[in-house]
Amino acid sequence: MNELRTSERIINEVAQGMRSLDEAVDWFSSLDEGGQDSVLREIVLYLIQVHVNAQDGRDGLTSSGVKATMTPAVLIVREPILEQVGKIASLPPNEHLKAFRVLLSTFAVADTRRRETECRGTCSHAWHNLS
Repeated sequence: MNELRTSERIINEVAQGMRSLDEAVDWFSSLDEGGQDSVLREIVLYLIQVHVNAQDGRDGLTSSGVKATMTPAVLIVREPILEQVGKIASLPPNEHLKAFRVLLSTFAVADTRRRETECRGTCSHAWHNLS
């Protein structure tokens, strides 16, 4: 099995409940601006792969800890969802932590849905088998 990159492992550990969102936020906060940009765009790619939907965004917002009036929160509940997640990932650096919380929480919801439906019992994805 290929070893997962640090960002890929952390993102998937949060999605699978193996790491807390706050732990991931601490890690994300330690990255420079370029690293944060890269991670936000990586999460967007994962959201595309799991076929994120608007309900995932609403549910993810609930667990993100971000106030509903903050820019990433306002965007994640709008459609089309893929356009909105792209906008969130492109927010300025002063919004990166909130964007990370919202995008990662949304990914956790969407990926859980996917693991319980498409990947149930037959999954060979390395990122879904993090033991």
